[in-house]
This record gives sequence, structure tokens and C-alpha cells, in this order.
Amino acid sequence: MHAPRSRPIRWGQFVAFAALMGACGIATADDAERLEADLRALFGEGGSLSLGEVSRAMLRSRVTAEEIVFEADEGERLLIDRYVVSGDYEAPDEVTLEGIRIEDSLTDLTLMSAERIVLGEPSRAVFPLHADLAPEEVSVGSLAIDGIVLELASELAEELFLDTPLQRGRGRMTIDRVRGESLTHDAIGMLELTGIEGTAEELDEIGSGSFTLASLRLEGLTGIDTEGEETLASLRLHDLDVDASELVGSLDLLDVDGDFDDGKGGLRLEGLYVDLARMIELAPEEERSELRMASNVLTDGSGELRLDAALLGSWQDKGDHSVLVSDSEIDVQDALRLLFDVNLPVQLPSGVTPADAFADTAWLERATLLGGDMRLNLSDEGLFARMATLGAAMEGITEAQYVEQARTQAQGIGMMFGPEAQAVLLGLVELLEGSAEELEVRASLPAESSVGSYKADPLGVAEKLNIKVETR
Repeated sequence: MHAPRSRPIRWGQFVAFAALMGACGIATADDAERLEADLRALFGEGGSLSLGEVSRAMLRSRVTAEEIVFEADEGERLLIDRYVVSGDYEAPDEVTLEGIRIEDSLTDLTLMSAERIVLGEPSRAVFPLHADLAPEEVSVGSLAIDGIVLELASELAEELFLDTPLQRGRGRMTIDRVRGESLTHDAIGMLELTGIEGTAEELDEIGSGSFTLASLRLEGLTGIDTEGEETLASLRLHDLDVDASELVGSLDLLDVDGDFDDGKGGLRLEGLYVDLARMIELAPEEERSELRMASNVLTDGSGELRLDAALLGSWQDKGDHSVLVSDSEIDVQDALRLLFDVNLPVQLPSGVTPADAFADTAWLERATLLGGDMRLNLSDEGLFARMATLGAAMEGITEAQYVEQARTQAQGIGMMFGPEAQAVLLGLVELLEGSAEELEVRASLPAESSVGSYKADPLGVAEKLNIKVETR
């Protein structure tokens, strides 16, 4: 049975409440009074607030409030067993909250809970919900949350996971630990989640099932208060496992380096595994035959897709010009391996930095290409032979006849698009018939050119690039 979907306390209220007060010298009775007054003002609208004892420590710089209960008019209840405020009330050192729960007051179902929340160096003792604060007035130096349990079938979860597969899911998720640094209204210096587990239903295209994630860490997230302006310096994901009705698979590592200020960046994918055979069994019966054929070709009948990929780039400053270097590789186990290397000297438009060039490829339209070369290498690891077998079977002819038919088509296309295109297509035919295992295409750029010149004459690009094709 799932919890009824009711309107929860706004997440902003909860976060604001979590970022309350502190004391750095010796806590005074006035601090306790200010704390109680600020709490009552914070939750004074849209519900009722009850407080237990609010006291100050005699020997330590600390103010403590216990047994806080806020009953929202919409039907939710926020409970906090205890929070401790340390440091100067005007400039808190730390705020600790223990035993946090958000409940549906009608069913007593806990929608969200956390064992402990610690905020380091919040910019204010209390963040008023209805005041217009300047950006510098909203910040938290560090964040630590332990033991989170979250019911996905709530509007609170929907707001937290906006624009993700979890947004409209139903089920439960637990997070062992959250750590953060340098949190402001528009940026996150670092945020790391570890020990994530969940069971859910209706996760968009993923379906219903369970998932685990060892860790997710992001750094340098900026522009989060302006849609379309978000930038991310880095993201690392470790050990994701999904066992759902529409997706069964795992991923050892996803590493995204989006900070090109140091002259390099890119994406690395390690240990991607997808259980196609099991997913096909869950597909509609009328679709299974075609899906099995595609799976057999791609996985050599194992039904298990395994893939590694690295799409990496770097930028080298040579003084009067720059050199863009790309080293990319995609390896599909028992199928194929694709390598793509680029060495491209360019003269950037005035005012464009290497970081700008990586962030927006529109600069290529205005850059001068100073020669360079590109290499594409395709190694067959069984995929093309299986494609020939399947193609021949579907057309009711022999594999030799199928290969000759493909060769004739390649020659015909080559007559329209030129000898370079024909050489590439005939190389693919050699992979089909098994007379070659590797196709390599090399292209050298002229000493000075522009992307615009290639776009103006797309059919003449092959000749301008001096393309050479080899098979081995």
C-alpha cells in the first residue's frame, strides 16, 4: 500500500529550518530567547508550532532546543528531537539537528527522516522564509547528513528529484551519508552521496524494481538558480546496479570532467553491463523475436552487452596557435572496437579561450584550421560476420551472395559520392566477408581552411581532406 499523495511542507522550509542559529562566545539567555522567537516566526504561518525546552549551556557556547513539532495546515508534521546551535548567534559555527522526521499526520507514515544533520558555518542563524536576502547572506560552509530514508510517493520527493526518473516514482530510498562543501543560493562547491539503495515503481522508462549506487560526487556546480546557465566541473559515479522491469544492468564508473580551464576534459565510462536477454523476456511477446536477433548479433548469443568508452580531449597552447587533441575509444565486447584520434592545430577567434572552445563548439565556425590530421580505426571483433549471417538469412540467400550484393551497392554509392566514400564502403564489405578485420580511415587537412568552406561544398570535403583508407 502506498502513502496518499499529500502536499508536504515546502522543502525550502525544511532547509531553512535546518540552517538555523549558533554561538561562538558564551551562550546567553538572550540567545535562547532569540532562538525561540526566530523559530516561532519561521513556522508561525501555515500551521502550528510547539517547542519543548530551549536552554543554553553553562560552560560551553551552545543553545539547545528539544521536541520541536510543526503541524502544517496541509496535513504534514515536522518533528525534530533535538538541535544544537554552536558559536556566535550572529555568525554560527555549527548547527546540529538530530532525529528529523516529516510525517503524514493523517496516516502517521514517515515521508522522510534523517538521523543527523550538521551545517557548518551557515551565514545566518535563521533564514527567514519571506525575506529578500542578498546572495551573500545565503551560504553554508559544509553539510553532513546521515541516515536518510525517503518515501518516493510524496510531493517532497517529487520536488527533490525534479527532472529525474525518480520524480514520479513510488517506493523507498535510503542514503547512508551526504557530504557537501561551499553551498550557496546559486552554486555547490562539492556534494557527495554514498550508500544509496532503493526500490521503486513507475520510474519512467526504467520501470519498477530496485537500484543501488555506491557513491555519486559532483564538484563545481554553478548557475543552479538560472535555467540553462548550469555548469558542472566534474561528476563521478561508482558502482550503479539496476534491476528493474525495463532495465537490468550495472555501471562500474562514470567520470565526467567538464572543467576545461586546465586544458583537458571529457567522459569516461567503465564496465557498462546490460542484461539484454532478461530484458527481452520482459518485453511484449510479439517484439521478442526481432529483439533476440538484434541481441544475438550484438552479443554473439550471450545476451549480455558489455561496453567501455573514453571520449577525452585536451588543448595545448603553442603561442601563436593552439592544438586540439582528442583521444577517444569505444569498446563493445565481442562486437567491435572504435578508435578516433584528432590532432587539430587551430587559430582561435579573438577573445575565445580553450575553455570556451570546449564548452561551445560554435567557435569552429569562426576558427582558422591550420592543417592537422584525423584517424578513425574500426576493429571487427565478431559483429560483421554475424551481421552477414543474419542479413543473408533474412533475405533467403547465401552469405557469399549477400556480400556480393553489398559490394555492388557500395560501388554504386561510390559513383555518386566519389572514390573516397567508395573506398570506405568497400572496406566495410571486406569486414563483412571476413577478408579483413580492421578498417582505418585517415584524413589530412589542408594548411589553412575553415569549417564554413567545408559546409559550402559538402560533396567536395573528401578531396579537400586527402582521405586514405586501409584494411588489414
